[in-house]
Amino acid sequence: MIEREFIKEKVKYLKIKEYVEHQVPKIAGIGRIAIDRTPLGEKIIIDVVKPGLIIGRGGKTITELTTTLKTKFGLENPQIEVREIMNPSLSAAVVASKIASDLERFGAARFKAIGYKALTDIMRSGALGAEIKISGRGVPGARAKRWRFPAGYMKKSGQIALENVDTSIVPANLRSGTVGIQVRIMPPDIRLPDRIKIKEVVIQAQPVTEAKPVEPQKTEVTVEVSAEKPKKPRAPKTARKKPFAEQTASEPEAKPAAQPEVKIETKTEEKK
Repeated sequence: MIEREFIKEKVKYLKIKEYVEHQVPKIAGIGRIAIDRTPLGEKIIIDVVKPGLIIGRGGKTITELTTTLKTKFGLENPQIEVREIMNPSLSAAVVASKIASDLERFGAARFKAIGYKALTDIMRSGALGAEIKISGRGVPGARAKRWRFPAGYMKKSGQIALENVDTSIVPANLRSGTVGIQVRIMPPDIRLPDRIKIKEVVIQAQPVTEAKPVEPQKTEVTVEVSAEKPKKPRAPKTARKKPFAEQTASEPEAKPAAQPEVKIETKTEEKK
């Protein structure tokens, strides 16, 4: 069955993570351990606060760990990659292991001071939200079974809570019994779909200039008067012409144009 193969593979990866955690010293501050399958083999990514303790002098420690994983767990070509944690307060595994070591050192009586101190360090590092839960025998009190330290904004359900929220569970072995510590951290670089930023657009106001009154323009109108008499309108072409006899009878005879009179003056000289 395919389901059995998946379960078998996940159990194998869980055993590898537990073995790596036991081999790496607690001083190194081990965080998240991820195993990815690649075409070249299995790639094991280890996040630690002090990567020099895992690599060793000249890479001796990491070479021995690679050989052990290859022979003990049957990995073909394991590749170990060590990454440094720049801000330990934003790693849930580092914070949980630190709380567990403090409880084992100082006892369960100071669990409130330890919890609030760790919560303050997380929020000062820039996290959007954090939640610490401590539960076990003798930690909260006689009646309470769990003590919760919340701060900020925390997603409890959905894809963001499963993939983007860093979660870690670490046990602490005390004299009174085993105490469980759960740490959940929302990193500052997480993108929330329900958080919208509105950009403010600044519009610079331009100075208003007073409009000057428009002066009326003077226009000169020249009228030319012609001395010619207006011409009579011609009859339309469609009008019916009169016969020649009627035209001659009705029209008067044209009078000859009057010739101008010319006066000739003659001067005669008298003889003496």
